[in-house]
Parts: sequence; structure tokens; C-alpha cells
Amino acid sequence: MLLSILLQAATEAPMNIGMGYGLAGIGAGLAAIGAGIGIGRIGGSAVEAIARQPEAMGDIRANMILTAALVEGAAFFAMVIGLLVIFLK
Repeated sequence: MLLSILLQAATEAPMNIGMGYGLAGIGAGLAAIGAGIGIGRIGGSAVEAIARQPEAMGDIRANMILTAALVEGAAFFAMVIGLLVIFLK
């Protein structure tokens, strides 16, 4: 909500064009931080699951890698959108 208000203010006034760049950079940074936290939680949960059921290690590892790849893909998408806002504005 706050970011959308700030982005609207940045696009309306020509003197505040730097604010739009800053918000895009903040968005890309938040996407990277969110992905790092998400992948860390995925890895930690996978280690706990393997410790509880060592015989299911292969299945848990495959699901962990797939889920981490999906989280990373979403983060890359968010960062690319942020960078496009910066370079195509």
C-alpha cells in the first residue's frame, strides 16, 4: 500500500523521478531477501525431515530442490521487474 502510494507520487512529479528508481531498487532487494529466507527455511525443514525419516532422504531431497528452484524463480522474476522499471522508465 505504502509503496504504491510512493510510486504514484514519484510518477506524477517530474522532480521525484529518483524516488521511482529507489523504490524499484528496494523492491528488488526485498525479493532477494525474501528468497534467501525462504530457501533457508526449506533447507532447514528438509534437514529436520531427513533426521526424522532417513529412509525417505531421496524423496525429501528431490522435493526440496524443486521447491527451492520455484522460490528462486519467483525471486528472479521480481528482481527483473524491478530492474525493468529502472531501465525502461
